[in-house]
Amino acid sequence: MSSPCLDARVRRHLATWALLLCAAGSSAQPSLTELRVCSDPDNLPFSHQNGGGFENKIARLVADDLGVPLRHFWLPQRRGFVRKTLGADECDVLIGVPADFERVLATRPYYRSSYVFVTRASDPKPLRAFDDERLPRMRIGVQLVGNDLAATPPGHALVRRGAVEHVVGFTVYGDGPTAERMVDSLAKGQLDAALVWGPQAGYFAQRASVATQIAPAVAPPDLRMPFEFDIAMGVRRSGKALRDALNAAIDHRRSEIDALLADYGVPRTDLPRPTPP
Repeated sequence: MSSPCLDARVRRHLATWALLLCAAGSSAQPSLTELRVCSDPDNLPFSHQNGGGFENKIARLVADDLGVPLRHFWLPQRRGFVRKTLGADECDVLIGVPADFERVLATRPYYRSSYVFVTRASDPKPLRAFDDERLPRMRIGVQLVGNDLAATPPGHALVRRGAVEHVVGFTVYGDGPTAERMVDSLAKGQLDAALVWGPQAGYFAQRASVATQIAPAVAPPDLRMPFEFDIAMGVRRSGKALRDALNAAIDHRRSEIDALLADYGVPRTDLPRPTPP
């Protein structure tokens, strides 16, 4: 899954826990005979019913570490997702949630990412900051998780800079993941840049029909809104024992989790940046 303001598929993942703020139930945590994971059946790069997605693969690592079978409860990430999954006792774990998501008891974060600028690699002067004087004239794609442009942190930043006339909004509901459509439009020359939640950007940029480049999007100083989020696993607020078991599994499988995130091209802000040659 993924950020308080990200996509319903995005975060629909991050890209839409904002849409999922319906209270989770407080039923007692069952004894751990299997790992029941709440998953979206069509939400790459996070999860897919065919077994794809790095959250699916991380869930498998954790289940193996705990020595229990893995079982998914599949439900599209839409409004009421938490209530219909954890709250209905259909499953016990959300593999990717913002670490400060108040409706769950969160594990330690296992990665941190940010919104990023995506541009074509051939662009001689790619967009890198919100103070770029070209911003109001550029065709910029943004993810829409609500009914207005400013529903996401990048949307608020663009509005603050008066860059709204040429912005193109990509809604959660459409043919394929929002981030995939954005990167495809960029590759076709229909956009000059796209502002995308990092894990989605990294995955679809790797698969674009033209070479692309990614750079972290840093929030303007006058915008008190986070652009980076710690991502953790979430259980019911009564599930302290399960939370502790997941923390131990995350620690034990840390190197494998890191390798999976790297394979999926997840841009991370919790790792040291390479030293320039």
